[in-house]
Amino acid sequence: MAHHRRRLWRPSAASVYRKPIRTAATTLTLAGAASALGGVALADPQPSTGEVRDRVEALHHEAEVATEEFNAATEAAGEARRELDRLTDEAARRAAELNRVRDALGSQASAEYRAAGLPASVQLALSSDPDEFLGRAAQVGRSGDRQARALLGVQEQLREVERLRAEAEGQAAALEEAERDARAQREQVETRLAEAERLLATLSESERAAALAEEGAGAVRATAPAGAPATLPAAPGRRAAAAVAFAYAQLGKPYGWGATGPDAYDCSGLTQAAWAAAGVSLPRTSYSQVDAGARVPRSALRPGDLVFYYSGLSHVGMYVGDGQIIHASRPGTPVRLAPVDSMPLVAATRPG
Repeated sequence: MAHHRRRLWRPSAASVYRKPIRTAATTLTLAGAASALGGVALADPQPSTGEVRDRVEALHHEAEVATEEFNAATEAAGEARRELDRLTDEAARRAAELNRVRDALGSQASAEYRAAGLPASVQLALSSDPDEFLGRAAQVGRSGDRQARALLGVQEQLREVERLRAEAEGQAAALEEAERDARAQREQVETRLAEAERLLATLSESERAAALAEEGAGAVRATAPAGAPATLPAAPGRRAAAAVAFAYAQLGKPYGWGATGPDAYDCSGLTQAAWAAAGVSLPRTSYSQVDAGARVPRSALRPGDLVFYYSGLSHVGMYVGDGQIIHASRPGTPVRLAPVDSMPLVAATRPG
């Protein structure tokens, strides 16, 4: 997505980091100021197709950055929700255990009072049978030990329940924050895509197609084939071959921001789904997937490798051999093949 003119490769970089999302972007003025000349109002010319294409590419790139942040926030919210559910269930289980111990102690105390009425020591003193006296004394002693241990256990369980409840409250706050971040990123995406669509609507159908055409793809398989070729490029193992085959099978499916299939994908959703089909679990976002395998240089790329673009690692595709990648590029463009160097390549990873 975005501008594809630069060719950048920095495999030796020690690390890459997440770039903050730009909350303001340079806007393209579509309505020129009118001026009077000889009584006729003259408007500034409309932006050229090239200018619209450049701005649309920039907006799509900004939307993709926001999409990956949305994916991260959504993933964090899901994890927070699962942890909150776990803590809530554990607190409820411990509370039920605590109530059972309390009930048992209360029942025991009531039973002893009803059966005896007198303190155990007095009852023992009045016993005329030595054997009975010794047996009952041992029983009372053991019962006292159990009661003491039970009371200590009640106190400990009460503290644990309170700890779990406090932790659950903190997790609920984390969940709320993650959901708030996801909503903010959703708004970022929707705003940029809406502006891109507004710009594209000023073009004719042929100009719109030209603006959406991926620079660098040109005549190199610009239209996605219906499926995988009869013979796939050699992959470095069974899993990589399965991931590549899955990626080929998705060609032509629409881009959908935040989508992980099976009907639509965003960039990291496609690579995650492809490697999941091969039995390998990848993180959800592009800038997390870069750490999900061994780094490989540009010169050593093999089918199945993940390739990452732009300084913030906001875009990812899968190398499939023959200098090509398969990727879900942007709205309005289906999952497609493209040259590996059609965008500024920053890093590559080999999962497995």
